[in-house]
Amino acid sequence: MPAGSDTDRKAIDIAGAGPAGLAAAITLARARRRVVVHEAHGEVGYRFQGDLQGLENWTTDEDVLARFRQLGITTDFAHVPCLTGTAFDAQGRSYRIQSRAPLFYTVERGPGPQTLDSAMLAQARALGVEVRFNHRLAQIDHTGILAVGPRTADAVGVGYHFDTTMEDGCWVICDDALAPKGYAYLLVMHGRGTVKSCMFTGFKQESLYVQRTVEAFERLVGLKMNNPRAHGGVGNFRVPSSAYSGLHPVVGEQAGFQDTLWGFGMRYAIASGVLAARSLLDGSDYDALWQREFGPLLRAGVVNRALYGAFSNRGYAWLLHNQERTADARRFLFRLYRPTWAKSLLFPWARSRYHSKRRDVSCDHQDCTCVWCRCGGEYA
Repeated sequence: MPAGSDTDRKAIDIAGAGPAGLAAAITLARARRRVVVHEAHGEVGYRFQGDLQGLENWTTDEDVLARFRQLGITTDFAHVPCLTGTAFDAQGRSYRIQSRAPLFYTVERGPGPQTLDSAMLAQARALGVEVRFNHRLAQIDHTGILAVGPRTADAVGVGYHFDTTMEDGCWVICDDALAPKGYAYLLVMHGRGTVKSCMFTGFKQESLYVQRTVEAFERLVGLKMNNPRAHGGVGNFRVPSSAYSGLHPVVGEQAGFQDTLWGFGMRYAIASGVLAARSLLDGSDYDALWQREFGPLLRAGVVNRALYGAFSNRGYAWLLHNQERTADARRFLFRLYRPTWAKSLLFPWARSRYHSKRRDVSCDHQDCTCVWCRCGGEYA
């Protein structure tokens, strides 16, 4: 969709200062466009507040940090590569996780000094991007990009941030009694930790699942939490038929661009922000860009989610056992996430098994300028 003749005359507005919005702003500013980012909260990364997350590194052969640098996105944030870890099944059996190259990078999210969000904000400002905090846009009536985050909860991650004397590491438990159709995880980096239950159903019992998760990690790995602070977040997963809302490209979690299997989304967020910016710069079709870049991966993720949810604890144990046998978890996950003809055939079945809770029902205007409505189709 062409950007329109006003691109050069007016500032390009971006709604949202998350990784997707900032990636778009950085890309536009590097092309010498005037950009204004509007963030509803008073600081960058407001909803994360020190959350430790995994920046996945298995969906491509290329290292994710090298890819960011190639896209012109900073990697000047604290990160610890995960090459080894431990996973547990519902019976408490342990499985070795090992990888020849980083499986993912543990990073910190939020407004802190070494977070991914703060690094991207600093890069954007250094390029001349204007960021207006405490400013919520209701509509954009000219060229802009929408990046305001998830619109509903398809999954929730609930637990604690804490200080700790534990060594850096990553641990996972796959057990529906702790995280229904999801997983529980523990990440530690530089004396800080995050422990959470990531659940895809059973949200009303989240307190029970968090309690069970903490007790399990205390028993299995000697979890030690000092100054625990409760924290929770939501994820929205979908494969849209179009990632335009009216005239505007939609990026990151607002578009539903996350891995439907386990919820990894930062890589998709940044890639989609860059692609949306490029579509405005050269008049290309944003939908064609993201479909070519990662559309097949999103659809494979829906198939993986349907299979994972269908087989429950026995299936989780089988998955953990087989990744251990490969002796290279990154290669195992690379194959698991690959789009194949078999997954293409399974996609209609998977789509019938998994439904995003987001429904696009409120706006059918062809030239919509709204920031918050739900334009676009549900599935490709």
